[in-house]
Amino acid sequence: MNALLVVVAILGVSASGPLMAGASAPALAIAFWRNALGTVAIAPVVAPRARRELATLGRDGWRLTVFAAVMLALHFGTWVTALKMTSVAAATAMVSMQVVFVVVIDHLRGERATRVVVAGIALAIAGVLVITGVDFSLRPRAMIGDLLALVGGLTAALYMIAGSQVRERVSTGAYTVACYGICAATLLLACVVAQVEMVDFSGRTWLAIIGVTICAQLLGHSVLNHLLAVMSPGLISLLLLLEVPGAAILAGIFLDQVPPVGVYVGLGLILAGLVVVVARRPPPAPALAD
Repeated sequence: MNALLVVVAILGVSASGPLMAGASAPALAIAFWRNALGTVAIAPVVAPRARRELATLGRDGWRLTVFAAVMLALHFGTWVTALKMTSVAAATAMVSMQVVFVVVIDHLRGERATRVVVAGIALAIAGVLVITGVDFSLRPRAMIGDLLALVGGLTAALYMIAGSQVRERVSTGAYTVACYGICAATLLLACVVAQVEMVDFSGRTWLAIIGVTICAQLLGHSVLNHLLAVMSPGLISLLLLLEVPGAAILAGIFLDQVPPVGVYVGLGLILAGLVVVVARRPPPAPALAD
């Protein structure tokens, strides 16, 4: 049964990139609706317990929650925009660098990384340089997308670090509904300020938005969070890396995206480096947001 849940979860998160890239809607609008619909779906299930837990969170806990939610909004805003500018394979590989950013941030906070982990980081960075170099030689716009996806990885790392501290005080359900709700409100404000279209989409685009909510939010990360009860965070994090080739394959099938060979070389280097990093130093918990 657990093996079946793993397959469902990986397919769910892998579908996220291709669905958002294929949706004919502004990036900020897609990011908003994904979080808003996710909040609406989760809230009725966790509301009674979440209300009690969040009431005891305290000022520091709420400060961390708001910070995590804003970082999550920045993550979605940059990553979904990146999906519109570069290939799904490149964007997904770049955003998965969040694991490396977590290690670097922890190092700045006084936690030393082993030589093996440093070597894995160097390998992943080499992959980033290969992909951005290939994209810049072909389309400078794609390189900008790569860099936006990297920013998405950084903000996802900050979200994960802040969120792990909040989850020491409240359940995952309570934290998730609060964080997603604040994230949706932040993205709504960004949509209003940027004056982007939010509702006048085709039926196909609405299906893609609903699809990414169901696949990534509910069948993807929610199932992975359930599996944490029987699997270690390190193993879950390794499984999440399968999103990179999974998203690339789905984008090739449904979006006819076939990046240059150099992109796949860089993707391979990133995956190899991240496997080393995660295997030698498992992060506290997998991110709830890609």
